[in-house]
Amino acid sequence: MSRSDGLAGATRTHGGPGGRGPVRPDPAARRLRLTEAAAVRAVVWAARVVALVTVVASVFPAPRRAIMASLRASLGLPPAVGLAGTVISLVAAVGLWLLAAGLRRRKRRAWALAIAVSAVLTVVNVLHGLSTGHGYVAAGLTLALLVALVATRHRFVARPDPGGLTRGALVLVQLPVAGFVLVWVLLALNPRRLDGAPPWWQLAGHAALSLVGVSGPVQFRAGWLDDLTSAVGLSFGVAAVLVAGYHLLRSPEPEPQLSDDDQARLRALLDKQGGRDSLGYFALREDKTVVFSPTGKSAVSYRVLAGVALASGDPVGDHEAWPGAIEVFLGECTSYGWVPAVLGCSELGATAWARVGLDVLEFGDEAVLDVAGFTLEGRARRGIRQAAARLTRAGYTVRVRRLDELDDDERTALRTHASRWRGDAVERGYSMALSRVADVRDPRGVLVVAELDGRTRGLLQFVPWGSDGLSLDLMRRDPTSENGLNELMIAELMAAAEGLGVRRVSLNFAVFRAALERGERIGAGPIARTWAKLLRLASRWWQIDSLYRFNDKFRPRWVPRYVAFPAVRDLPRILVAALEAEGFGGRPPAVLRLLRR
Repeated sequence: MSRSDGLAGATRTHGGPGGRGPVRPDPAARRLRLTEAAAVRAVVWAARVVALVTVVASVFPAPRRAIMASLRASLGLPPAVGLAGTVISLVAAVGLWLLAAGLRRRKRRAWALAIAVSAVLTVVNVLHGLSTGHGYVAAGLTLALLVALVATRHRFVARPDPGGLTRGALVLVQLPVAGFVLVWVLLALNPRRLDGAPPWWQLAGHAALSLVGVSGPVQFRAGWLDDLTSAVGLSFGVAAVLVAGYHLLRSPEPEPQLSDDDQARLRALLDKQGGRDSLGYFALREDKTVVFSPTGKSAVSYRVLAGVALASGDPVGDHEAWPGAIEVFLGECTSYGWVPAVLGCSELGATAWARVGLDVLEFGDEAVLDVAGFTLEGRARRGIRQAAARLTRAGYTVRVRRLDELDDDERTALRTHASRWRGDAVERGYSMALSRVADVRDPRGVLVVAELDGRTRGLLQFVPWGSDGLSLDLMRRDPTSENGLNELMIAELMAAAEGLGVRRVSLNFAVFRAALERGERIGAGPIARTWAKLLRLASRWWQIDSLYRFNDKFRPRWVPRYVAFPAVRDLPRILVAALEAEGFGGRPPAVLRLLRR
């Protein structure tokens, strides 16, 4: 969410306070969506109840004995199935719970697997009931789940990851083979800890049975070796099932695409309605995908990470057409099993997202400077005035120009400086950064360049915010330059803004600014003070507090911004996706390489 490498913030937008709110979606379509969601929730909870019953039957002795007897009779398992069978039942319950998570996101493959599991369990429980007179309750539960799955089959439409089946099959082979070989080697290297001299085929059979938690033909003199081989074999078997299941149920994560036609349509919308949202221009990032409303008058740009379709800012275009674009976006999320989320929408945008069922949370403020009322005079901006004066006396000069005024050599030199100053640091920013410097595709952008003795020492890049605004995109400076250089460049921009036809300038976004401010007030309660302290502690990594204080020097107009999400349970996944998109972490690189292989 950062616009600068040294100042980590978050999201920012500016929805104009005037105008009517978004048009409400079609009530009939909304009722249909709510009905479908209720049906899916019922199936999900039915699967969870069956999983819970499985756990209870595995943990408590009486039902466990009955179920294990049924399994032994139905599947022909050896009498040695005891504690291992309990472990298998628990793993099966975990697998069913994972299937419930896939069902909640309407994944077709999860539905097919759940059908197979519930059908097999129903048959086993019915056979057990006929032979023992018990098990009809369990059979009724699994049959009810099966009927519910069949009845709602048209609700589960989410497409799987195209490569998930291949990766799942490979994992289902590779991990058991590795576990089999490891257990066999452990047995072969410890002949004196085994009873007798079992031949190689008995060692192989024991290693194979260990993968499913069943005791094999080998007898041990050393109990610890028995425990070790059982634990190793079962661990590999369980890991194979869980990892293969993850790949089978994983949502696709396509490479983002923004075609030339998409860019042209977005630019046309921004030319007409770009003044409403200061984040609108960042929809032109190359790592985003865009969907348009049926009328083509509005669009939502997003990126898919970790199963989350992460949009940023308000929809682009006419806010009367926002509901159409939002419906298309949510339809894409349903089709692929993605979790929809929005970073940094304005109050107007938050209202539009809330009307389609998303929860909304205020999580920060955007700093907006009004050119007409900005001045360096007075005590409030004394720090900026002094820093600017000090650097001016030291010989720093600042030039403010539109990007279309630069020639190719100047563009190349500025890109070189920006890259060198960043060094090995990760390129940060998603919701309020273009991730390109002095590009010919952004002719109406503004560059603020600071020089000392003819050498470039710092630069700011702003993108258009409608016809009369600028939105901060990039903030870079030479690490050896004087402190206060950023303040000087912003002050010079504000001085030149009127000549550029600019009436408002959007700076960085301050995450949880209100919480930091409340925690510093006289008489603040213990909760407010504790929360502020935690945020300042987190600033060691994300510079939350320092960004707020940097922005506050300019005495801006603070505009609240929001995050929209389906449910609280989705927030951890959304946080991972947001951190990864903004360049602050997320999934480890090794995991990403494995998933994309």
